[in-house]
Amino acid sequence: MLASIRNSAQRQFSRAYSTAPVGAKNGNGILWASLATGAVLVGGRRSIFTKVPMWQQDQPRLSLLTHHHGLRQTTLQIGYLYTRSKQTVDVESATPATKALDPKNFVGFKLKEAIPINHDTSRFRFALEPNQELGLDITSCFVVKAKVGNDEKPTIRPYTPVSPQHARGYFDLVIKKYATGKMSSHIHAMAPGDILEIKGPVPKLPYKTGALKEIGMIAGGSGITPMLQLIQHVLADPNDHTKMTLVFANKSEEDIILRSTLDEFAKKHPDQLKVHYVIDKASSADWRGDVGYVNKELVQKYMPAANKDNILVSVCGPVPMMKSISGVKAPDYSQGEVGGIFKELGYTAEQVFKF
Repeated sequence: MLASIRNSAQRQFSRAYSTAPVGAKNGNGILWASLATGAVLVGGRRSIFTKVPMWQQDQPRLSLLTHHHGLRQTTLQIGYLYTRSKQTVDVESATPATKALDPKNFVGFKLKEAIPINHDTSRFRFALEPNQELGLDITSCFVVKAKVGNDEKPTIRPYTPVSPQHARGYFDLVIKKYATGKMSSHIHAMAPGDILEIKGPVPKLPYKTGALKEIGMIAGGSGITPMLQLIQHVLADPNDHTKMTLVFANKSEEDIILRSTLDEFAKKHPDQLKVHYVIDKASSADWRGDVGYVNKELVQKYMPAANKDNILVSVCGPVPMMKSISGVKAPDYSQGEVGGIFKELGYTAEQVFKF
């Protein structure tokens, strides 16, 4: 079955979102979708809401909505969460969105703002037209191009956005700055209004709802971004019951990016998503995760076993980590042979995907 998925054409799966308060059930989806789109019937009258957008950081945020109803005015604070409701929050959801990316040409996108997440990682929000979405399939990425320093040739690197697949008007990149990273340093030096050239999408693993029973994911550092893309997609689809386990490795607890987002997903979907953190060395006695490197024992402990049917194990991280766990990609960037711990544990090429 996995072989047919790999050879199939890329498909884009639509997702629906709604806003709801923490702990609310999906039955309130219509009300909250109405609030998000700006109108709801109250006592037989149509009440109008004006939305003042705020930056969405790596934690549940509040958006301010002012309710004008007759002579009364009430201010509500609503937390945005992804739910399984089939209602949508996009004001222009009835209008088909245009796609911003061009698979053949680089397109310039303007940086709106950059928000630090920790000491070396920031979230970068780029602007789209109001009724425009990026146009990425699940799973896929894009490549960015920039002339860095005095280099004669431009630097080109792949990145995966962390914003929802069908977000309109913007997309987000979470990027860790590496001392020797030309592109990461270039993007961290950008100011609002600067332009970044992007081309895509670049397809990776075509994902089909219901084709897999379990997905095991191992991510290192900024390698979390394609994993988050897939996690968001699966959890937003009420017809997708695929179980997922994520092992997220970092140098220290302070280096764990997008932790609150991952923890929120795991809390809301405990039967479908498990998240385990691994750090090189614990700096506090309060640390409750694993310590050390991702080794054979951890893979056996958390990943679906190779003798199970319809499973996939995936990896994304620094080259030494990839080499140790799955083997690196081939020189032409194809998947290459399975190596490392995965080979030792008997996983086949059809059961392994290297992002």
